[in-house]
Amino acid sequence: MPYPSFRAAALLLAGLAAAACSQQAPQDPAAAPNSGAAPTLASYFQRQAQGVQTGGVQVIPITTPKGKFNIWTKRFGHNPRIKVLLLNGGPGATHEYFECLESFLPQDGIEFIYYDQLGCGLSDNPRDTSMWSLPRYVEEVEQVRQALKLDKDNFYLLGHSWGGILAAEYALKYQQHLKGLIISNMMMSIPAYNKYADEVLAPQLKPAVLAEIRAIEAKKDFQNPRYMQLLEANFYNEHLCRLPQLPEPMTRSLGKSNQSLYVTMQGPSEFGASGKLLNWDRVPDLPQLAVPVLSIGGNHDTMDPEHMRMVAQKVQNGTALICPEGSHMSMYDDQQTYMRGLTKWILGVDQGEKKVAL
Repeated sequence: MPYPSFRAAALLLAGLAAAACSQQAPQDPAAAPNSGAAPTLASYFQRQAQGVQTGGVQVIPITTPKGKFNIWTKRFGHNPRIKVLLLNGGPGATHEYFECLESFLPQDGIEFIYYDQLGCGLSDNPRDTSMWSLPRYVEEVEQVRQALKLDKDNFYLLGHSWGGILAAEYALKYQQHLKGLIISNMMMSIPAYNKYADEVLAPQLKPAVLAEIRAIEAKKDFQNPRYMQLLEANFYNEHLCRLPQLPEPMTRSLGKSNQSLYVTMQGPSEFGASGKLLNWDRVPDLPQLAVPVLSIGGNHDTMDPEHMRMVAQKVQNGTALICPEGSHMSMYDDQQTYMRGLTKWILGVDQGEKKVAL
C-alpha cells in the first residue's frame, strides 16, 4: 500500500490552511465518526481536551488488591473509529520500541496509544512480585480501556511478545469490548514455545556454543557476562532482531526492562520459559474468539511461525501475517511487510471485513 510523501503532506496542510482562510469548513470525520472518511491532518492532530495540553499524555489511576497506582499512557493522533492500544513485551520492557509506528500508522489515519504496564517504564512500580500476575494485568487493561473510553466500535488491542499473551487473555474474557485483536510474534502455548526452543532453535547453534550456554544455565549463573555475550552473538542476532545494528528505540526500551517482572513471569533462561507462565496454554480456547484477529510472526522468530499461522486458523475470523525476513522484532527487521500488513488489516476491519486478505 503506497504511503503519501512529505511533499503530499505539505500540500495537504497548505490546502487545509487555504480552506480555513476562505471560511470554508472542511468535513471533519471526528464530527461524523461513522462516515467512513479518512481523517484529515487537521482532525488527526486536533486537540482532545480543554485547558493545558499535554501532548496526549493521560495518567490513569488503577485499583489493585495492593492499593492504587498510576498508569502512564500517551495518545498519538485522533481517529474516532480506530484506536489501537499497545501492549509491550518483555515482560517488563517499555512502550518505547513501538515508536517505529509513528513512521507508518499516522499516514493512514490510525490512532494508537502508548501504554506502560504496571512496573514498566513511566508507570508506577510497586516492587512487589505478587503483583506480577496475568489475571491482575488483564484487569489493569480493562481499567485502562474504561478510562480511555475505548469500545467495540473503535478498540483495537495490539500485544507483542508477552503483550500478545496479555492481549489474548484479555480478549478471552472481554472480547465484547474489542473491534479487533492483533497478536504479534507470540505463540499461544508456553509448553509449545519451550518445545520449539529446545527442539528447533537450540540445535541451530554450534554444538560448542550450546554446550557452554547449557553449562551456565545448569549452574543458574545467569548474571555471568559470558551468558549474554553468547546469546547476543549466536541467538539474538538470528532470532531477536536481524539488523546489523539494533534500532535506538529498541535498545532504549529493553535497557529499561524490569528484571524482577521478567524473571518472575518468564524465568531467567532465554531458551524457554520457567516462571509463572510455564504452563500457560490457550490453544484449546482460540475457537472462542469471534472478534477479527491478526496473528503476526516472522520466519526467523524465537516463536514458531507455523504455530502463529495456526492461531489465525483456530479463531473464528483470523488472518495470518508471516514476515519472510522477520524475527521476533519483525516491526524492525521486516518493517515494510509488517507495517503494510498491519495497516491493511486495520483498515479492512474498519470497513467491516472480518477476514482481511493480505
